[in-house]
Amino acid sequence: MDHPELDDRELLRRVASRDPHALTDLYRRHGRVLFGQIFFVVSDRGMSEEILQDTMVAVWRDAASFRGDSRVRSWMIAIARRKARDQMRRHRSAAVDDDVLSEHPDAAPGPELLALDRVEMADVATAVTRLRPGHREVLGLVFGAGLTLPEVADILEIPEGTVKSRLNTARTVLSEQLREKGYSR
Repeated sequence: MDHPELDDRELLRRVASRDPHALTDLYRRHGRVLFGQIFFVVSDRGMSEEILQDTMVAVWRDAASFRGDSRVRSWMIAIARRKARDQMRRHRSAAVDDDVLSEHPDAAPGPELLALDRVEMADVATAVTRLRPGHREVLGLVFGAGLTLPEVADILEIPEGTVKSRLNTARTVLSEQLREKGYSR
């Protein structure tokens, strides 16, 4: 597809017209990314699957309200994020201890380079689950969903500078955790 966003907008227009095939197409195109973003927030597969279903119902119900101010994928991720946050509030999941985090950014190469070159993916995944939810969420939106920093800021409803800070902190903490496991830069 030459213009996937144009296709996404057309699919969403068809969803608003109650075309179930268009919803299926949107799900096929974005379901995996949505699931990944939800999982970054809730860290539970079953709950993530339930929230993904709720998200797709909301897309079906609210498709006509899409204003076009963002990409369709960003809009869907924002819905998924709200659904995940609501579910987390209801379940009062335990947060990761703040002592794990360092608020001092590190200018060294990030953990994504370490992961590609020398680190077992299981170690990276374990380290990611130890991040505070806000840091894990930004990392997932930027690297998992491939969103830009302004898009992430819009979805999370925070300043772009906060997105940059959280991303840098997440990279620093991951780097420290992986170094402690014996992986060097």
